[in-house]
Amino acid sequence: MAESRAQFVTRLGVIATTVGSAVGLGNIWRFPYEASVHGGGAFLLFYILFIFLIGVPVICAEFIMGRGARSNIFGAFRKLHSTRQWAWIGYMGILSSILILSFYSVVAGWTVEYFVQSVTGAIDTIAEGERHSSFDTFSTGLKPVMWTLIFLLANAVILLRGVQSGIEKVSNILMPVLFLILIVFCINSLLMPGVGEGMRFLFNPDFSKVDSSVLIGALGQAFFSLSLGLGTMMTYASYFSDRTPLVKSASIIAVLDTVVAVLAGIIIFPAVFTYGSEPAAGPKLVFEVLPAIFHQMPGGVFWSALFFFLLMVASLTSTISMSEICIAFFTEQFGIGRRKATLLNAGIAMALGTLCALSFGPLSNVSIFGQSFFGLFDYVTSNIFLPLGGMLISIFVGWFLDRRVFREQLRGTGSIKGWIYRVIVICLRYVAPTGIALVFLSGLDII
Repeated sequence: MAESRAQFVTRLGVIATTVGSAVGLGNIWRFPYEASVHGGGAFLLFYILFIFLIGVPVICAEFIMGRGARSNIFGAFRKLHSTRQWAWIGYMGILSSILILSFYSVVAGWTVEYFVQSVTGAIDTIAEGERHSSFDTFSTGLKPVMWTLIFLLANAVILLRGVQSGIEKVSNILMPVLFLILIVFCINSLLMPGVGEGMRFLFNPDFSKVDSSVLIGALGQAFFSLSLGLGTMMTYASYFSDRTPLVKSASIIAVLDTVVAVLAGIIIFPAVFTYGSEPAAGPKLVFEVLPAIFHQMPGGVFWSALFFFLLMVASLTSTISMSEICIAFFTEQFGIGRRKATLLNAGIAMALGTLCALSFGPLSNVSIFGQSFFGLFDYVTSNIFLPLGGMLISIFVGWFLDRRVFREQLRGTGSIKGWIYRVIVICLRYVAPTGIALVFLSGLDII
């Protein structure tokens, strides 16, 4: 039989776990690049605008469903509406979570390797012109498989301890550590010669550069940075107490997630202007550009080790939430114990993660719809499943969910001002579906 549903025991636990779910590699390696190619300060303003017009209402929607149903994402749709067809959105979220967990853990494994290289000093022995080839040599070998499996094993060990003793306790430790590391890095960056130029670029908006690509870029970053459409917020909300204020919690999550992205910009822009580098996206920024910068900095090995430890923490808190989506589904829909559900989730992720890790080397010639395993999982989830999920969750809560459930969950044990309720309804019915639809169409290169 499935275990009785647990609850987070502290307000800190609610914030730490949900912020940990939202904060991930996208905040650190995607935001600075998006800000760079879309004009800096102007992009930041629109990003913040969309965080609150789309991000907060959709988080509230997932919170309302999660706590209202006290169930996993599939069970929530089944409980909250008599039409069974809505439940397929839950299946899409579950599939998305396992696919993302699989390829995301590969990238997390890369950060573990570079953390080890930093601690041992090996990263500082790589010649400047060989950083790209060094990463290629590593990523195309078999070592990434080992780190992927080790990372997923660590993930499973935490999840085996349950909601309170595992997820909540670890998040309460790791999230303050993550913010402390970010602040230490920011202090260091603010002492660099390029700080003035970097801060002007990030915070001084140039509206002459604003076009449709800036707006779409800000929309996409706002949506993906909060891990919306996946069901992590819905799953975590099913562990909330009735006293947890949903709108306030959603707003705090949005603010802290934005703070992390801005801190990442404060860390990176002074560094790239000081050392003459260019902001890049994804692996190139993390495994080539930044190590080259660290190499030129006093105490570079220390900063390198601290940075990759930061990425490991961000990766772990994000993947824990992805795993919990499937674990909750397995325990509640199939009636199996948490231990078996956790091991089943880990086993599936390890098998698929191994395929993703080998996509750059031994399986690089294997193609599915013209994509490697890693590329296919990334494309399908990022461009199709997540935008569709976020859009349909908004439509479901905005138009089809019982108004009584909507009001009761949004109000909780306290009260909520009428204008806040009306704004959230309008955003869920019109603003969020329209904005996410634009992200969806952009991801498919239709617009």
